[in-house]
Amino acid sequence: MKNSRRNFIRQASIAGAGVLVSNSVFSAKSYNRIIGANDRVRVGVVGFSDRHRSSHMPCFMNHYKELNFEVVGVSDIWKLRREQGAAMWKQKMGNDVKAYRNNEELYASKTVDAVFIGTADFQHALHTIEAVKAGCDAYVEKPFAETMEDNKAALKAVKETGKIVQIGSQRRSGTNYHAANDFIKSGQFGPITMVELTWNVNQPGRWRRPDVVKQLKEADTDWKRFIMNRPYEKFDPRIYLEYRLFWPYSSGLPGQWMSHQIDTVHWFTGLKHPRSVVANGGIYQWKDGRRNWDTLLAAFDYGPTDDLSTGFQVTFGSRMHNGDERPAEIYYSNGGELNLITNKISPQGGLTQKMAAAMGMKANLLPNISLPNNEQVVASANTGGDVLTSNHVRNWMECIRSRKQPNAPVEAGYSHSIANIMTTAAAHTGAKATFDEKAQEVMVNGKVFKY
Repeated sequence: MKNSRRNFIRQASIAGAGVLVSNSVFSAKSYNRIIGANDRVRVGVVGFSDRHRSSHMPCFMNHYKELNFEVVGVSDIWKLRREQGAAMWKQKMGNDVKAYRNNEELYASKTVDAVFIGTADFQHALHTIEAVKAGCDAYVEKPFAETMEDNKAALKAVKETGKIVQIGSQRRSGTNYHAANDFIKSGQFGPITMVELTWNVNQPGRWRRPDVVKQLKEADTDWKRFIMNRPYEKFDPRIYLEYRLFWPYSSGLPGQWMSHQIDTVHWFTGLKHPRSVVANGGIYQWKDGRRNWDTLLAAFDYGPTDDLSTGFQVTFGSRMHNGDERPAEIYYSNGGELNLITNKISPQGGLTQKMAAAMGMKANLLPNISLPNNEQVVASANTGGDVLTSNHVRNWMECIRSRKQPNAPVEAGYSHSIANIMTTAAAHTGAKATFDEKAQEVMVNGKVFKY
């Protein structure tokens, strides 16, 4: 793990110095896609959202000069936000930043090489398809997709175009998470037997935008363009601005928070999705007209994949009415635990000699190890400029130049979306959700799940 950590720091420092190294062998077609070392990369903003303003913007500002990037355009279907976005970016950049009424106008301008996508949850996959087909690389916020139809279509588009897509799963750019991944994959941890994930807050205003809702008028936006491929319903400013509370525009807790944590399970294990999911919960506290639950418990079955491998369970619990803003991820093996709250590997709960002796077995205890950690996971609504996201945005920017795959490639988004959709299916039907590997479909009671 020390060697892995040393290599990780060395690679980061090389990239930070502007020296881009690739182990890949590029085809002639790939070389044609590489932006020259001295060429400025022109970036567009798809959706001047709270997430973009509070996080993408300060993180981009940390690196744009060194890596020779600039923001040149803002696309937003709400007049107020596109004007605000263009003005704020013009002030930051010191160059002209144009405002576009929609993405068609942005891409038709032929002025952007890459885009930030920070729109509503259900739009991410669809906006990714638009971006890559327009020849742009993209930084795409999670959740990647909320239906398998959108998930499959977006994966296909990205793979066909070969564009660089970074999913906003910023844990994949954290030193402690890389160290945890290395330790588990080295075999020293032993087979995973259980993973406990929790994400609890106490925030009546989380995902609410009452002051902004009052400002939104249907005449100032494009409601039909907003709902895209979702069933039509009449204009509602709460759905537009508080979409995280309303299915089918967002799955809520699974897409917003679970997607981050379940992604580490897939990353550390190499597994692509759970075998089955059951879920329960409801709206217990914040009865404010929302459709999505404020409390959720979900259980995931991973494996075994064959007679020789072991399987394990993952639990995810989230509540919005009591919590201390400390997302928890604890991995268990027979020898102890890997705790990403304390960033420690320990023999806690491992098989002691006393317990093993009765069965003629040897003790199986992990050593005490502290994981390197220079980044803090922030659960608050405004995660602007946090080190994890800054690292993640930089990694995307570097990969746009090198054409190497980023830390969270499109496959990561595809996999976390399967888990999210399975959770939604289980929650909405009360039945166990499974996955049809051949058809790549989420199944409930033998039928494909459709919202």
